[in-house]
Amino acid sequence: MKLVNFGSLNYDYVYGVDHMVLPGETLSSHSMETFCGGKGLNQSIALARAGVFVYHAGMVGEDGDSLIAMCKENQIDDRFITKVQGKSGHTIIQVDKHGQNCIILYPGSNGLNTLEHIGEVLDYFEEGDMILLQNEINLLDQIIDKAYQKKLKIILNPSPFNEKVQACDLSKVSLFLMNEIEGYQITGEKEPDNILKVMAEKYPSSEVVLTLGKDGAMYSGNGKKYFRESYKVNAVDTTAAGDTFTGYYLASVIEGKSIEKSLEIGSLAASIAVTRKGATSSIPTKNEVENRLM
Repeated sequence: MKLVNFGSLNYDYVYGVDHMVLPGETLSSHSMETFCGGKGLNQSIALARAGVFVYHAGMVGEDGDSLIAMCKENQIDDRFITKVQGKSGHTIIQVDKHGQNCIILYPGSNGLNTLEHIGEVLDYFEEGDMILLQNEINLLDQIIDKAYQKKLKIILNPSPFNEKVQACDLSKVSLFLMNEIEGYQITGEKEPDNILKVMAEKYPSSEVVLTLGKDGAMYSGNGKKYFRESYKVNAVDTTAAGDTFTGYYLASVIEGKSIEKSLEIGSLAASIAVTRKGATSSIPTKNEVENRLM
């Protein structure tokens, strides 16, 4: 079984602030750092550091050498990353004194995928292989449709949730990995149990993992439900917490671990990530996670 992550590659410009900037306010930051990131790249790195061989597909701009180098550094197969004219995607991230963040996303080259490129990528994979997707690239609906035709197992992190996600046939998704905000946006429900109930009604063939931040994570699927408490830590930067959880949860499932154990490992890895600054730089190695489990 092969795994491809068709996702974004961004530069993250991270500003440390006392509080999130208010409308009309000019706010000085006390720090500014640049990291490689993007939900796609973050999740590929988390998978790779968790011990899974992953192919990454996507687009970078003329300034994208560092993003490709980051893939190589983490033993991610980059044969399906194409360099195009213009700038790579980037984010402007505010991180406040409590470690919470807010993010402005500029798609850049992430919005330049073509049907031809999608076809070239998916031609390499076959029935039973897995494809991981987020919503920071264009043509998401086309990728889902073509992956479904090839009988790939489709895993979707529907973030950021917008009209592009709504245009997709979500009944084709095998596994949703999402947080409470995305759960509310899809179902209209705010309570975790109600989110899972509506998801089961709308997408009865899909599994759902719902992350609840400091309140833990939940799973629903195949007639079963599980809950895992979070690990209590002092958060410094929550930027890549969800991506770290996604990578380690999926890696654990791929390795044949139980849902309960996979939730535990994903939660532990995320708890390590939030104690560090940055996105890719905060994602722990497999040895770090395993040593904490002992």
